[in-house]
Amino acid sequence: MKRTLDYKGRWRNHTVAFRVSDEESKLLNDLVALSGLTKQDYITRRLLCRDVVVQGNPRVYKVLKNQMAAIYEELKRLEALSPDNDELLYTLQVIAITLDGLKGEDE
Repeated sequence: MKRTLDYKGRWRNHTVAFRVSDEESKLLNDLVALSGLTKQDYITRRLLCRDVVVQGNPRVYKVLKNQMAAIYEELKRLEALSPDNDELLYTLQVIAITLDGLKGEDE
């Protein structure tokens, strides 16, 4: 049987598995998508207390944009319940405009 090495020439032959809740799974998947890493690389770096450095690319930009849109929609919903979120909504709008400007640089 031929060994399959990873990109650093290591032979990874041990499997680690664990269970998570639906909420934990969603959060983990979101964090992995935002990092631009594979799930394996993300979890390994976090477990070994190594830095997770986000490498900007179109896929990460799209995830960031979608996450910000979801947060913005949730804040608009909360604004109807409590109108004291004006400053937070303004800050989020500035971030959204900035992200939109970054889109032009990437494409």
